Amino acid sequence: MGWFFVSGMMGRFNLTMKKNPFQHIDLRVNNLEEAWAFYSKILPTIGFEKAWPNKRGFSAHGTLPDQAWIVFMEDKGHQANTNRISFWAESRKRVDEIGELLEDAGARNVSGPRECPEYSPTYYAVFFEDPFGNCLEVCYRV
Repeated sequence: MGWFFVSGMMGRFNLTMKKNPFQHIDLRVNNLEEAWAFYSKILPTIGFEKAWPNKRGFSAHGTLPDQAWIVFMEDKGHQANTNRISFWAESRKRVDEIGELLEDAGARNVSGPRECPEYSPTYYAVFFEDPFGNCLEVCYRV
């Protein structure tokens, strides 16, 4: 089993989480190389910056509130479900920009960008799946 992880944090070794209630998200993928090809195109657009790759995967740092980590674990038997991970964007324009690159990056079942009044009056998002069927979105709301 292999892995790679990405982080976004204000200080490289700041492990005190003040604004972000998550310690990390562990996302399973069937193929680590395919995951790298997809996520290395998507994650920098939402604030994660590639810092260094290694034999076991890659890590990155961003400018998100205090700290945010997503860890990718290779699991050949992984079966995606309907759980969804939503990433924050700083504007509707940014959601639109990300929406434009998703299919070229390898995203599946792209829906939007669109307003989602069923969530809140200012909710604007693009929904998609990664190459493994994991449900994701990028959203902006006031």
